[in-house]
Amino acid sequence: MRLSVFLLLANLRYYCRNMSDTFVYQKNSASACFITVPNIELAKKLAHGIVSNNLAACVNIIPGLTSVYSWENKIQEDNELLLMVKTKTNKVDELSKFIRENHEYSVAEVISTPIENGNAPYLKWIHDTVPEPKENE
Repeated sequence: MRLSVFLLLANLRYYCRNMSDTFVYQKNSASACFITVPNIELAKKLAHGIVSNNLAACVNIIPGLTSVYSWENKIQEDNELLLMVKTKTNKVDELSKFIRENHEYSVAEVISTPIENGNAPYLKWIHDTVPEPKENE
């Protein structure tokens, strides 16, 4: 009897000690956002601003896009770069506001898709790195 109580307490102590290391990802609580930019200077400026303002954990700058789109009743074609932003889903509105205030385009592209699943340590890193949104926003 004493041995089983000892083992039970030892297991409980181990579980409680390692509980903080356990991370269960909540489906769709993180998002990947996509933002197009016309040049590397703006891409870097926005990427640094996004991360330093705690709006995302990471921004990848992907060069070499060709965008074909309709603007003011004309078909346009431009070379652009893509920012791929990893953040919490509940930060997307705050991220969009930052882009509207700092982007050169009058109608900046900010679209997002929730992340259903992925590498748990990476998703935990996003969760731990990006603070919750400000109450007033």
